[in-house]
Amino acid sequence: MTVHVLMPVFNRLPMTKKILICLRSQKVDEDLNFIVVDDGSSDGTGKYLRSQNDIMVLKGDGSLWWGGAIEIGLQYVLKQAKPNDWVLFVNNDTHFKEDFIQCLLDVAREYAPAAVGSVICDEDEPDHLLSIGAVIDTGRLKVQDKLEFPSPRDKENGPYSVDALSGRGTLYPLKAFQVAGTMKPNWLPHYLADYDLARRVRKFGFKLLVSEKAVTFSANEWGNQYRAKGLKNRYFSVRSSYYLPAILKFWWGVSTFKERLTLIPRLIFVNFKKNKS
Repeated sequence: MTVHVLMPVFNRLPMTKKILICLRSQKVDEDLNFIVVDDGSSDGTGKYLRSQNDIMVLKGDGSLWWGGAIEIGLQYVLKQAKPNDWVLFVNNDTHFKEDFIQCLLDVAREYAPAAVGSVICDEDEPDHLLSIGAVIDTGRLKVQDKLEFPSPRDKENGPYSVDALSGRGTLYPLKAFQVAGTMKPNWLPHYLADYDLARRVRKFGFKLLVSEKAVTFSANEWGNQYRAKGLKNRYFSVRSSYYLPAILKFWWGVSTFKERLTLIPRLIFVNFKKNKS
């Protein structure tokens, strides 16, 4: 069996080189297949990747964003993978230890069928957790983390059951995509695309777990902290975490029938409160 590692990149070549070192140093009992989706990088990333003989490079034109890049990677994998293979999502702004993939595999096998994510720790303070996983409150239209704030790691706990998994170091059985489908980049090109996928996978009987032993190290900053200027950019810029098509698609998908009846007014109310604060 093989673990197909999908990594979208756009510039940030030094980060890409760093995580490739992490991936190549993995001690794991499965074969690894590295697939990098280069979405129009202009800093020499493309030339560097083409010089690496152990990497399959798929190209984008700069308009893919995370969801579109992962979709291209998944379609490539689904055409040539075996039924019992795995797919691992990683980002190039992270790094991890040499047992990272093996820890994910161990949990996925023990609790099968399951998709397994990693905890995220501050790369500057490795013993401080930044994230365990998502808790989704459909009534209040709110996504929270199992951590209310960064805290010391408790390495004896886990795996944790969560409502959704991020795209930062998450392992899926290939079969999950065969039954639940792949990405929806037209509606969810970037933010919430990973959560939407995980929720659909769970509907088909796969557990969503996070392994405490599998640690992704990352800077203590998040893309969804970006605040677009102006109402148009805030709600219709793909880069914005308030991108309206994604917000509507995600909350419609996770809501009950009754919650859908009041979804629009509740979204308006929630955003009105955010704009006032």
